[in-house]
Amino acid sequence: MAKTTKTMRAAEAALDAAASAAKDAKRLAATLPKRDAKKLRSLAEEAKEASSASKKAVERRPKKVVKKAVVAIARVEKAADKAESRLAAAAAKASEAEAKKAAKAEKKAAAAKADQKVVGKKGLGKKGLGKKAGGKKDAEKTTTTKAEKPVAEKPVAPKVAPKAAPKKPAATKPATVVEPKPAAAMAMAEEPLDAAPAADAPPASPSAAATDSLASLTVAQLRGRARAAGITGYSRMTKAQLVALLSS
Repeated sequence: MAKTTKTMRAAEAALDAAASAAKDAKRLAATLPKRDAKKLRSLAEEAKEASSASKKAVERRPKKVVKKAVVAIARVEKAADKAESRLAAAAAKASEAEAKKAAKAEKKAAAAKADQKVVGKKGLGKKGLGKKAGGKKDAEKTTTTKAEKPVAEKPVAPKVAPKAAPKKPAATKPATVVEPKPAAAMAMAEEPLDAAPAADAPPASPSAAATDSLASLTVAQLRGRARAAGITGYSRMTKAQLVALLSS
């Protein structure tokens, strides 16, 4: 039985390492992209070939067996390292892209939230201004209504009717004074009807004279006098109401 030398033991260890490297390379190739996986599989086959050296080759040329196994292992390890570094770079790039995308989305959401807050504040400000303006308008409306109510409720029609009454009996007097002289009757008949009551009527009272002078004014002139007198609500009164109010 041949004695196992030191170089033979080294060759056997190299063969075992080559076989283990071939298995690991095949396992790694299953997780790699198509191009890298193809290259790594071919190197794994070479390592497997190097690990399957015969006992005769180990006994006769152990150094050559060791050299072939070590070269195959080195090539597999180099290809595996390259593939793994590419995978790590791709993963880092993908994670960086995802991080950028997430940061962009977060920034966009924060900007949208800030815009909503600004819009909400503006809306509240407008509502507050609208409420204030509405309150002012209501207050002005209430004040105007209160100021105008006494004038609208004041009974003015009864004052006009009694003052116009004395003119009616005066209009009937010319019919009674006719008999003494025919010439006087003819003169009286020829005079206008409006002149006869003025001549025969009793002297008018001061309030009746004031009413007649006010009645001769236009509505615009009467409103001007009401404004000067400090009367409110005159713009909605009729001429008769203005005359009655100014003569009282």
